[in-house]
Amino acid sequence: MASLQDIRHRIKSVKSTKQITSAMNMVATSRLRHAKEAALANKPYAEKVVQVVQQIAATAGNDFSHPLLAKHEDGKKLILLVTSDKGLAGAYSSNACKAAEALVEDKANTPMVIVGRKGTSHFKNRGYDVVKSVIGVSERPSFDLAKKLADDLVERFKTGEIREVQMVYTKFISAINCEPQVLKLLPFEAEASDGPVTEYIYEPDAATVLGSLLPQYLYTTIYAALLQSAASELSSRMNAMSNATDNAEELISKLDLYYNKVRQAGITNEITEIVGGAEALK
Repeated sequence: MASLQDIRHRIKSVKSTKQITSAMNMVATSRLRHAKEAALANKPYAEKVVQVVQQIAATAGNDFSHPLLAKHEDGKKLILLVTSDKGLAGAYSSNACKAAEALVEDKANTPMVIVGRKGTSHFKNRGYDVVKSVIGVSERPSFDLAKKLADDLVERFKTGEIREVQMVYTKFISAINCEPQVLKLLPFEAEASDGPVTEYIYEPDAATVLGSLLPQYLYTTIYAALLQSAASELSSRMNAMSNATDNAEELISKLDLYYNKVRQAGITNEITEIVGGAEALK
């Protein structure tokens, strides 16, 4: 049976852990509000850009050619993965890594561009071909970062080194729910719309407008994914720290009960010894 001193040390240790998890929960909750607002504010614009580009691509016709529409027979598949820089966020990063691993054809010949320290260390330690990593921005992504990532992907794609680019990020659904998503970035493929089609007036023509919008489409799509992932990371951390705080409270309650039982058992033994000694002196 553990001594009272050992139990007191254990209770003190758990209380210290509870203070840390509670503080991290408060910080994540505060940051989540801003990240959620940014993701939700950007969502209508990102969706509209995709809609407009898809519509213009359908109007431009099959004769239109652009480097981002080219289909290469050879080349490798590149994976753009968005994870977190910090841990203590539940299964957020591991779920994104699993989704990325499912896309890998050959880990030695599937280049990866990774945002976040967790994804970078996960794949580098396992011998994957990580050609570029960005660290220190997962909670606060910027449009400039999205533009740099997109420009790098476009250059690799134009050379024919890459035949396809798939992006893995985590979609923010609610404060308690987020899901890994896979999106094909390159080559751009127009999708037929079943609903009503909006008619646009183009100047000078649809092909020229589409050529100018395709890079902007990439910037916007990647930036939206970064914002969604940032909100997902913070919500996952908030939930993980909230659960850890609740578990610490439950453990403290159990340890307090155990402490009282051990102390009561010690008092009972002392009384028994005193009574036994008194009986022996009679």
